Amino acid sequence: MATAAPSKRPAPDATSLQPAKKTHWSQGLLASMNDPNLVVLSDDRIVIIKDKYPKARYHFLCIPKINVKNLKSLKREQSELLRYMEEHSRILAAKYPHVEFRYGYHAIPSMSQLHLHMISQDFDSPCLKTKRHWNSFNTRYFLDSADVIRCLEERGMVVTMTPLAGEKLLDQPLKCHKCIYSPQNMPKLKQHLYKHINN
Repeated sequence: MATAAPSKRPAPDATSLQPAKKTHWSQGLLASMNDPNLVVLSDDRIVIIKDKYPKARYHFLCIPKINVKNLKSLKREQSELLRYMEEHSRILAAKYPHVEFRYGYHAIPSMSQLHLHMISQDFDSPCLKTKRHWNSFNTRYFLDSADVIRCLEERGMVVTMTPLAGEKLLDQPLKCHKCIYSPQNMPKLKQHLYKHINN
């Protein structure tokens, strides 16, 4: 009795056996820009999102829709884009009239794609955990938006700092941003901050 010949199936494509490539965490902002749960404001030039790991009660990121890797990638003519980003962040801030915000950039950002931080000065958040978190917003590591724009317009480039200088700032002793108190650790600092929040 004749047996049926086994059907010939094409060999699986080698690429189909590979697991899907995961995007590196430093590229996470590009995905967050399209997350409807995070997007607060969007137009043809920028998107403002909630920070996924906020370091204060109100922490937003304003991101340009054109590809700008970081501050060092900027050209003088893009100072207008930075002004636009700050202006629209301030428009959003007007919805929170009793909240004090700062607007600025990390000198050496961990995430790819330029982003302006808009962060309330209460620093009341469970995601604020380490000295590095604190110092990234409360030392010269955090570059004020107006200073960045001025530097770009005057020099044609943004001058930041070396990685070594950045590490030294992140490793500085803790100090309250409202007074002279210098706590030994983050739990003591966070407990102290409630005095300023409640006054």
